[in-house]
Amino acid sequence: MRQSEPVIENRLKQLELHLQEENPVLLSAVQSVRKLDQVAYQMGLMERKNSYATQIPWWPLIAVLGTFSAGKSTFINTYLGAKLQRSGNQAVDDKFTVVCFSSNQESRSLPGVALDSDPRFPFYKISSDIEQVAAGEGSRIDAYLQLKTCPSEALRGKILIDSPGFDADAQRTSTLKIADHIINLSDLVLVFFDARHPEPGAMQDTLDHLVSNTIQRPDSGKFLYILNQLDTTAREDNPEDVVAAWQRAMGERGLTAGRFFTIYNKEAAGPINDESLRQRYEKKCQEDKDEIYQRMQQVEVDRAYRIVGALEKAARGIENTMVPNLQSLMQRWRKRTLIGDGLVFGGLLAVFITLSIQSGQWQGLSYQAGWWLWLNEISWGLYVGGGILAAAVLAIHYTVRNLAAKSLFGMAKRLGQKVGADLLTAFKENIKPWRSIFANQPKGWGRRTQHTVTEVVEESDQLVQQLNDRFTNPSGHSQKPAISAVEPTTSSAT
Repeated sequence: MRQSEPVIENRLKQLELHLQEENPVLLSAVQSVRKLDQVAYQMGLMERKNSYATQIPWWPLIAVLGTFSAGKSTFINTYLGAKLQRSGNQAVDDKFTVVCFSSNQESRSLPGVALDSDPRFPFYKISSDIEQVAAGEGSRIDAYLQLKTCPSEALRGKILIDSPGFDADAQRTSTLKIADHIINLSDLVLVFFDARHPEPGAMQDTLDHLVSNTIQRPDSGKFLYILNQLDTTAREDNPEDVVAAWQRAMGERGLTAGRFFTIYNKEAAGPINDESLRQRYEKKCQEDKDEIYQRMQQVEVDRAYRIVGALEKAARGIENTMVPNLQSLMQRWRKRTLIGDGLVFGGLLAVFITLSIQSGQWQGLSYQAGWWLWLNEISWGLYVGGGILAAAVLAIHYTVRNLAAKSLFGMAKRLGQKVGADLLTAFKENIKPWRSIFANQPKGWGRRTQHTVTEVVEESDQLVQQLNDRFTNPSGHSQKPAISAVEPTTSSAT
């Protein structure tokens, strides 16, 4: 077993221990991951130090994004029942903060490397992604990320991610890269805006990124748009105009999915002298907060389905995307090699015939060159000459096929980035000298691996059925409470 394999195996065992305590329904998913890993290793789609398990966040994630001073940190502190995050009217924190549960009564802050180097967290190896968009910044991971622990029971079984303000960050390119990464992985995204800034048009860039760029996503329903600090509008002549202005700004950017909430922090709110207005504000605020908290609690169920969905998607991706892309690359390589061979050997043959005719080495259709007659006269001459010629032909052919392959490396890399797999390495596995250019199937892809992938898809369907048994009850018969399948009993990420 290779040195990297025990590392991955150890991580998978730790994951199994976690699931055994917190969500046993998903325990068998790890075995399916192992099967899929082996297929990817055989085909060269993944290095043996990696695993599909490290590409799937196994903890429910809630992202809190928005403009600075929009009340994100205050909302988190209220939800946790602890003053964990600093809050204020200015940009008080310029890092992404991952908040997870710990049974230790003392909250702790850990550097970003704790997240970048741990595959259990959603920022595993994020430093390499940062490096790609901002050269030299990948080594400064602590400037972008931090991990905080909190003993709040509200955190059990989930992870919160607090973001710096989008309009108050000097490292904007890298920040948006991390934010996009968070959005893709999260089960729920809370997008905060500040009602104290009644001109949403002034935040066009932020609105574009947090609204326009998200509404076309297939998972747009996981976005909740929250207009915070609503109590400040009570002092306006027409407080409804403020909310209407934000709703128009959202609508202008095509917002048709997700929910729009209006809330404020009662403890920090200014006095509302009009009693009827105060009651109306408090009632609406409480209703919206209750719905937000309910959605936050629901992420544990959502994550279980998303994990199974990601597993099935990975399995189908190998068969329906990776293999066809590899076959397409191999076909292009074969075509370019054959065309190259034809051009090179055809050209050499044309040069040989032309020069030999000019040199008078032909008598009719009989080749009578001196060196040819000499080879015919000595023992084994034709065999030696044939061997040299065959070696030269093979050398030329392999030069052509190598050049043809290299001409496709860029395409293989781009395709790999598009589909999320190492197609370049897999393609290189298929162009090894001992591999025929006429091979129809990619290396490692055969009946056995096809059967394995089909097996994983079927196991994913069975897992969905098991989850449905936990979370639904069409018959109305008594059953075990659904939340027991996902409600954690220990720390989720310590």
